[in-house]
Parts: sequence; structure tokens; C-alpha cells
Amino acid sequence: MSHGTTRSSEGLDVRRKKILMRAWHRGIKEMDLMFGRFVDGELDKLTDQELDELEMIMDQHDRDLIQWFTDEVPVPEEFDCKIFQRIKTYHETF
Repeated sequence: MSHGTTRSSEGLDVRRKKILMRAWHRGIKEMDLMFGRFVDGELDKLTDQELDELEMIMDQHDRDLIQWFTDEVPVPEEFDCKIFQRIKTYHETF
């Protein structure tokens, strides 16, 4: 199993480069994999609004995110957005 990005940041704009870096350097390996794999596969397809949502979610504490992604606690309404659901669904297909 790969534990790092599978894509190059070459050709990405500054915002997407930062998101790629942040996705793989969360601090908790599970969140590295959740965000990193999603970003590796979907970053080029995301709109500016989706990038806004992704950055908002990535700003949250990893412990909270793990509980939300595993349904241990309900996702607060302000974070239960389309991009959160896409990340969660993306990993259910692995």
C-alpha cells in the first residue's frame, strides 16, 4: 500500500499545490490517506467552490474528522457538504 502522493505537483496552480501538500501532511496517518488519496485522484476536477469546501474541511482537527468520517459522531451541518460526502464515498470504493 502506498503511503504518499502518487502524483506530481508539476503543472498545478499554487492553491492546488498547497492543498496537495496539506492533504498528505495531516499529522494522523489515517487523515493523510483519506485526504491524500482523494486529492491525488480528484484535485484536477475540483471547482473553486469545491476547493473552498475542501480547505474548510481540511482546517478542522483530525480527531473530529475521524469521528465524522467513521460516523462515530454526527457531522456538524456546516461541514456536511458535498465535498465531505465525496471524500467519504471515495474511500468506500477501496
